[in-house]
Order: sequence, then structure tokens, then C-alpha cells
Amino acid sequence: MTVEIICVGTELLLGNIVNTNAAYLAGKCAGLGLSCYHQQVVGDNAQRLEDAIRLAISRSDIVILSGGLGPTEDDLTKETAARCMGRELVMDEECRKKIDSYFKKRGMEATENNWKQAMVPEGGIVLDNPNGTAPGLLLKGEQAHLILLPGPPLELVPMFEESVAPYLNALGLGVIYSQTVKLCGISESEAETLIRDLVDGQANPTVATYAKTGEVHIRVTARAENEKEAKKLLKPLVKELKTRFGSYIYSTEEDVTLERAVVDLLIANKLSVTCAESCTGGRLSARLINVPGVSEAYKCGYVTYSNKAKRKILGVKKSTLQKYGAVSKQTAEEMAKGAARQAKADVAVAVTGLAGPDGGTQEKPVGLVYISCCVKGKVTVKEYHFSGSREKIRESSTSAALALARRCMLEYFSKVTFGKE
Repeated sequence: MTVEIICVGTELLLGNIVNTNAAYLAGKCAGLGLSCYHQQVVGDNAQRLEDAIRLAISRSDIVILSGGLGPTEDDLTKETAARCMGRELVMDEECRKKIDSYFKKRGMEATENNWKQAMVPEGGIVLDNPNGTAPGLLLKGEQAHLILLPGPPLELVPMFEESVAPYLNALGLGVIYSQTVKLCGISESEAETLIRDLVDGQANPTVATYAKTGEVHIRVTARAENEKEAKKLLKPLVKELKTRFGSYIYSTEEDVTLERAVVDLLIANKLSVTCAESCTGGRLSARLINVPGVSEAYKCGYVTYSNKAKRKILGVKKSTLQKYGAVSKQTAEEMAKGAARQAKADVAVAVTGLAGPDGGTQEKPVGLVYISCCVKGKVTVKEYHFSGSREKIRESSTSAALALARRCMLEYFSKVTFGKE
């Protein structure tokens, strides 16, 4: 079965509020086995809303609407939905009593327009709303089922969990279950090339790549009668991805971030870490420090933006800065070595680059970044060329630094394990 989501409210179209309801409902419906091919956002206009509902009914089995159930004149969802379904609005006395009780408990009197919320389409099933005055509604039609939910997330979420999810679950739709394989140190185009045959031959489960800043996520999704069966379908595909991507994969868990993977690696191997940052200005340290438990590994960080700071704090040679410049492989290497020495850390990550928008030259354009990582005295330096705004370049540099730190630690552990060091 297919579901379509319609979010109602001019404030959504104007960008005054973020449409979190759509993301929430889409995720929940997928988990319940519903395929969502369309979403719409409509302002508080009766004709446009009617057009949207009729279009949704024509192509989807279930239509979920959020918003527009309030007491004011521009709250038009219920009236418009009733018209599309050919239903008259009638007073629901139970709803009226609950609205009256809601206000009296708060020492208030309901105004005349509040009773509008007690009017429901004939044959509609009322969904209780203990967190507000607008009841939800379920309208069963010949072509499609309409589910009307209030707009405020604090009302919509409990109503969906307590009333809508059990109803949809009872339809026996099965489940759609997804797992994400997270990679770093590889581009989206490279990753997609390695799984082109899997993408071309997909049926159930399906596989797709998604690019994030400094990362690539591969989402595998299966449809089955229940979660256990879906996981069983996914297992061989996830195993194949692990074989193909190897150490590029940093996690297959939804809640594990790249910085979390780096911190877990440090703690598991009882290593300490420090950061020396120029163009990233502390972002690398901030991402590491966001991880709970990082105090076991993180020692301190240095933001050495000026050449003087690089010399005085990290011990970068004056001759190095004069000959090669602050943005250079040589400076990045000395920054990492100096940070490791100063902090007495096992691992040091250093970043120096040109984030722009000014300061670039033909030889050293904006976006040129050098990142170095020192693990137990062994230094690796990589040159990067990022594009985009100053903000994007700094964020890309931070993600690349985390990926490089992870790779260098894995390489070090590999050599130690096989007796090469």
C-alpha cells in the first residue's frame, strides 16, 4: 500500500517553521510497510488544499494530513477533506465535552470558534488528543483512507503513536526495514562504481548511496512481513558490502558518527589524542569533544591561526614557514609533530589550509588544505582540494581530518599486529 503525506500551513511555505512532521511521518510509515512516493506542502487556501487532497486520493491508498485542524478561519483541513470525501460535518458531543473539559481544567472558557473543532465529517472516527483541543480524524473512503492529524508535533506524535500506528499495523502491511553502511575516505562516485552491479540488479532488498560531508552512506532496505525477516534479507547484502569496502566502513549502526568511531578506536587501544588547527579553528576538537566518554582519550587542542602561534606553541620552524608557507605539506607535518610533543599525545591531527573567500593564489587556491596525522611518531600528510563556501571548506576539512586519523590508526595497528613495527 502507498501513503501520501500532505502538510498544511502557509508558515511552512514561507519557511517560518521547519517541516519536521513530514520527516517523522515518512519514517514511521516506512517502518509500518507503507511506500511513500509523494509528499505535498500546501498553504491555508481551500481550493489549493482541495486540489492537493484529490490528487493524493487518486494515486495513494492512504493520505495523511497534518495541520489546519485549529479553531480559526484559516484552519481548513477538516472542512476540505469532508468535501473531497462527500461528507457533511456534524457536531460530535463527545468531542465538545472534551474541549469544554480541556479549558475548564485550565481555568478558562472555550470561545465560540473552539466548537468548530468538535464538528466532524459523517462516519469519521475521532482520534483522541489529550495534548490539545484539536481531535484527529480517520475517514475511510472507497478510493483511499484519510488520516487528519494536528500540526503541533507535541500533539501529532503522541496521536500517531497511540492511535494511527496501531490502526495501520492492523492492516497487515508488513515492515520496511533499513540499515546504513557508513563509509569515509572514499568518494560517492568511487563507492557507487563498486556497487553498480548491486544497484542495477536490486529488487528486495534495495541499495542506494547518499553523500554527506566527508562521508558516503549506503542504505540497504528490505520489505518483509516483520523486522526479523527483513533483517534476514539484509544480512547477505550487508556482508557483501563489508567485503567490498573493508576498512572504508566505519560503522553499520545508525547512532554511530564518524567522530564517535574515531573516539571508540582511541579508547579501545588506550591512545591519547590532540589537535592542532588553523583553518578549522577548533571544529575538529569540538566534534571529538561532542562524543560522550572522550575524556579518556582527548588531552588538549591548539588553535594556531597565525604563523607566530604555529612557531611559539607548536614549534614549527621559521624557515619552514618562510620557504613553504603556512599552507604546505611541510608546515602540516611540523604542526602534527609539535602538537604530539607538546601534549605528550599518542595521536596528533593537524589542519592548515585556505578556507577563503580571499587569500588564494594560482599556486595555492582557496580550498587547498593539508591535513597531517602523527601516530606514535609516524606522520602521514595528505593534500586536499575542497570547493564551496568558507563554511563548507572548513566542514569538509574537519571530516577529512577525522577520516585520516582513523585510517592512520588502522594502518598503525595493522603493522603492529603483523610485527612490522
